[in-house]
Amino acid sequence: MNQLPKRLKSIDVFRAVTMLLMIFVNDVGSVKGIPAWIDHVKAADDGMGFADTIFPNFLFIVGLSLPFAIRNRINKGDAFLNISLYILSRSIALLVMGFFHVNLENYNGKDALLPYSIYTIIITIAFFLIWLDYSPAMAKVKKYSLIGTGIALLITCAFLYKGGTTAEPEGLSPAWWGILGIIGWAYLVCAFAFLITKGKLSLLLPVLVIFIAINMTRHMDLLHFKILVIGDASSVTLVMLGIVVSVLYGTLAGKGKDALLWGIFIAVSIGLIAAGFIVRPYTDGISKIRATPAWVFICAGIGTLVFTLLIWLIDMKGKQNWFHAIRPAGTSTLTCYLIPYLLYSVYSLIHFKYPAFMAYGAGGIFKSFLVAFVIIILVGFMERKRLRLKI
Repeated sequence: MNQLPKRLKSIDVFRAVTMLLMIFVNDVGSVKGIPAWIDHVKAADDGMGFADTIFPNFLFIVGLSLPFAIRNRINKGDAFLNISLYILSRSIALLVMGFFHVNLENYNGKDALLPYSIYTIIITIAFFLIWLDYSPAMAKVKKYSLIGTGIALLITCAFLYKGGTTAEPEGLSPAWWGILGIIGWAYLVCAFAFLITKGKLSLLLPVLVIFIAINMTRHMDLLHFKILVIGDASSVTLVMLGIVVSVLYGTLAGKGKDALLWGIFIAVSIGLIAAGFIVRPYTDGISKIRATPAWVFICAGIGTLVFTLLIWLIDMKGKQNWFHAIRPAGTSTLTCYLIPYLLYSVYSLIHFKYPAFMAYGAGGIFKSFLVAFVIIILVGFMERKRLRLKI
């Protein structure tokens, strides 16, 4: 039997597949007549659809990749302060983008100076100008001029923003920070937890238990307030579960304990899914919108199972070429996430509509997969031209 590798290509593939599916579920949500199991389950319901498993697995993947990224910096000789600044800079970037995105939900295009689509395009361009993966060969004056232009655009958009209604106008506010903001807060907390504990499993496990306890007590009506930064702890729990699985891999892989690792990962997968169904009646059911413990456990169990399969398929059997077409979604993931904001805004400006058969049922599902693949192909082209975000 092939020995497990110490470096993992499977994480990039897992991230690429998840990003592909995230684009798909975001697009297919506007399609009518699709099977109920594909879409998100309503907040009041006890259950989850396929769409409800995508974002939590993205958080889980953040946890999987985090130990590799931070340990690489430690191995390069980066000091604690430098790594801390790296963590802060990444978190701030995600929080800023998430902050503007969540406020798009409340944008009042009727009263604002800029139409919704134009406003969305401008903030997205600003994100690219600020966080573009600039070539080291580019003149510093040009680079910082472009970054400064992006910052100026965001500040201008902040002043021009109008939310709410004509009768009750509202300014920018962090209602729930958006998808990117949630990732930013969870990454900030868990990255510092990993750095401070030096990635020791014996210290990370108690942190994980604390996060799980907070999430459970919130939904058992025993904790009546949200804790600063981590909220109900669902997101940090998912990231920390990914970290623990990743650290377990690093501890056992390639050290004569590969068979034990397979057994542990399968046991963890089954155990987490089982735990989800066990706590379901006592912790507010299964719900992505309410971020219940059952949802957290089941999704983390699915993530561990998929990760285990991908280690075998990609890192051991060398089948990464099977996923070559979607590789940019794993290497330029943030770019993939932002491109749909531009695409849908352009659609709105030119009043583009898909043919009727692509707005309903199987035709709509096909269209959403096609959109996801086209976006990834476009991002692959942009990546080759170094037009990708890097935080």
